Amino acid sequence: MGDSNPPSTELLKSVLEPLLEDFQYWFEQSLELLENEKIQFMSDEEQFDLLQRVKQAQAELSTAKMLFAATDEQVGIDMATVMPWHQLVSECWNVGMRYRQSK
Repeated sequence: MGDSNPPSTELLKSVLEPLLEDFQYWFEQSLELLENEKIQFMSDEEQFDLLQRVKQAQAELSTAKMLFAATDEQVGIDMATVMPWHQLVSECWNVGMRYRQSK
């Protein structure tokens, strides 16, 4: 007897699930920094804007994870959705690195 899941489903799960977990981790880290620290090189408005974008991305990610789970991990996520998350994580990484260097 063969595997009941087609190979594409296993591949999707093996790639997408860890990617979504990584986004979740980095959004949580960014949220913690932006909510608990004053970033000296950013204006209050810039910091608030970045915080709001992280919160929005977290909400989108949460929805994507629920849909992925609800479809027995058989539905992918469009790159048009993933790329802005990736860009936001990169922006947050840069802010985090600059913040740590300034300490």
